[in-house]
Amino acid sequence: MSLKVIYRGHLTDCNYSCEYCPFAKEKNSRELQALDKKDLDRFVDWVEQNSSADQPMEVFITPYGEALVRKWYQEAVIRLSHLPHVSKVAAQTNLAWNTQWLSRCNTQTTALWTTYHPDFVTEEKFVSKCNELAALQIRHSVGVVGLKQHFPQITSLRQRLPQDVYMWINAYKREVDYYSEEEIAFLEDIDYLFRLNLPWYESMGKDCKAGSEVVSIEGNGDLFRCHFIKTRKGNIFTDSLASMLKKETCSKATCHCHIGYIHLDAMKSHEVYGSGLLERIPVRFS
Repeated sequence: MSLKVIYRGHLTDCNYSCEYCPFAKEKNSRELQALDKKDLDRFVDWVEQNSSADQPMEVFITPYGEALVRKWYQEAVIRLSHLPHVSKVAAQTNLAWNTQWLSRCNTQTTALWTTYHPDFVTEEKFVSKCNELAALQIRHSVGVVGLKQHFPQITSLRQRLPQDVYMWINAYKREVDYYSEEEIAFLEDIDYLFRLNLPWYESMGKDCKAGSEVVSIEGNGDLFRCHFIKTRKGNIFTDSLASMLKKETCSKATCHCHIGYIHLDAMKSHEVYGSGLLERIPVRFS
């Protein structure tokens, strides 16, 4: 069984500024970008030295902003994709970059979780990028935040994507009871898993793979069981990996983000996603 490593470096800026996004509201300095590159390179070195046949890894890059517009993240994905005991390298992205560097990746291990932002890119351009990924044989899911004002664009995008490309929809959760039952049914017709994304899951005391089979690592090397529980377990550059892995129940009252609740044991996400868990591609679309 591979250890899933969720990496989030220092990068906190983005080329988009979506009003519903809590991140990417600042412009990173050159000094911070240099630190981010240095630490990312160090992290990749660590993966190379610590992944083995006995402890293979899957790496998921999930930044606070858009990482893949940065050359150092592109090079990191390329390098990770070719490491013998890294079975997956995936990243969240808005696709606002030239895709040709992906031709240097190992397509058997590279995958992308892509998000369409109708306020910042045309459907034509985004679909064209998706077609480029397909031509490069890069596995990818496509998704969008389910804002009501974007329902026409959501419908249109689904019609233009190949039927074998999974399209997910993230529920807008800032307003209680935001959707009517009819609207839920509409979105569920596009994303058959949409209803799973709606709740705030009661997670306190529940068994979760975070901490033992999934860990969160920050740019400075600090390791946490997940992004949402900031109890430091150690540091990958000073502590042994085995000493930091431990099966624990959840200590938060609720879990509502996809990259969190999918690891709750009760969700049985391995049955839904299989090997496509990190890039959000269900088994039926594999």
